[in-house]
Amino acid sequence: MTRDIADIRRDYEGGRLDEDGTPQTPFTLFDEWFQLALESEGDDGNAMTLATADTQGLPHARIVLLKGYDEQGMVFYTNYHSHKGSELANVPQAALVFWWPSLSRQVRVEGRVEQVSAEESDHYFASRPRGSQLGAWIATQSVEIPDRHWLEERQSRYEQLYAEQEIARPAHWGGYRLVPEMLEFWQGQPSRLHDRIRYEQRDGDWHKYRLAP
Repeated sequence: MTRDIADIRRDYEGGRLDEDGTPQTPFTLFDEWFQLALESEGDDGNAMTLATADTQGLPHARIVLLKGYDEQGMVFYTNYHSHKGSELANVPQAALVFWWPSLSRQVRVEGRVEQVSAEESDHYFASRPRGSQLGAWIATQSVEIPDRHWLEERQSRYEQLYAEQEIARPAHWGGYRLVPEMLEFWQGQPSRLHDRIRYEQRDGDWHKYRLAP
């Protein structure tokens, strides 16, 4: 290694994040930050880390894409038979992390997870590019495969199968909604004195407070 990673440092800078300047519920602030992230981060603005846990309590994390959000929660799509799908079937709780480096901002979200309706999954699936639609059939996500050639053969077979017809959504593929119980907004500041405002839902109401950096 030619560079000592212990010496890699960045001094964060950003606007102040104060309790008095934030809304009573977190969704307005999330929408404001997210829209700015789409402008500053481009096509990576909706990338987020999804952390799940298996039945033994072991955590697993990966990057997925946010495909919708409102006051009901954050929506993403995947194969229900994937590792994360199996974990969510047994432990329907998860955490999300958004990191937008150009803004020195991070948002953490935690809550329960539920499948979206079949109609909502159908609607999103129909909006996907044809190659992505085929990919939902081709890739038996997370299972061990012998080599790349196996995947390419499967791709060719499905391309021929659906050459003259629309591609229906597989029953094993669809959406999840993380229903937030906690959102934390982090704004980077110089000297590691970052601003952190956390919202927690208690008895149906949102409560917000500041955390030490």
